[in-house]
Amino acid sequence: MKKQLINYETFIRITKNISHSKDPEEVVLMTVEGIKTALDVKGCTLFLINKKSQELEVAASYGLSDEYLNKGPLSAMQSISESLKEGPVAIYDVSDDPRLQYPEAAQKEGIVSILSVPLIVGGRLLGALRVYTAEHWDFTLDDVNFVQALAQVAGMAIDMCRMYQGQKEAIDVLKRMREAHTTRTKRRTPYEGVPTSVPLEEYGRKAS
Repeated sequence: MKKQLINYETFIRITKNISHSKDPEEVVLMTVEGIKTALDVKGCTLFLINKKSQELEVAASYGLSDEYLNKGPLSAMQSISESLKEGPVAIYDVSDDPRLQYPEAAQKEGIVSILSVPLIVGGRLLGALRVYTAEHWDFTLDDVNFVQALAQVAGMAIDMCRMYQGQKEAIDVLKRMREAHTTRTKRRTPYEGVPTSVPLEEYGRKAS
C-alpha cells in the first residue's frame, strides 16, 4: 500500500507540474525523473520516433550513462518493437531476450530488466517510455499502469507544447511581417493620423 501511495502522490505531483509547463524538454525531464524516483529503479528514458528514419531518439533520460544512450541508432523495428504496436512489454532478463537490439550494451550498463510502453496521443505513435532496473524485476500491473498513465500524460503535454510553440512562432512571424510592411510602404495605413503619443499596439487594441 505504501508503494501505491507513493506512486499516486508522484503522479499528482508530476501531472501538476506538467500542466504548468509549455516547454516539451521540461515535460519529458520531469516525467523520466519522477518515474525513476517513484519506482526506485536504475533509470528511465523517453524516446520520440523519427518518422523519416524510423529510429527512436532520446528526448530525455535519467539514471543512465551517456555511453549507453549513445550506443548506436535505435531502430523502431528492432528494439522491443512489440511495445510500439501492441502495448506494454516487460523484459525480465536482457541477457536472454531476442527483442533487444543491443543486449550486450544493456548488460554492460548493468541493466537486468526493462519495461517499455508506447507513447500514443490521439491514435498517433509519438515514441516510447522505458524503465530500466538493475535487478530482475517482475513488473506488476500497478507498475505498468503507473508508467503507462504518465506516458499518456507526457505525450499529451508534449503535443500541446508543440502546438503552443507553433502558434507562438506563427504569431511572431505575422507580427514581423506586419511591422516590415508598415515600415516599407508609403501608402495610407490604418495607423496614419494617430497621435505619436499613442503606441500603435495600444491603438490597434482600441480599434479592435
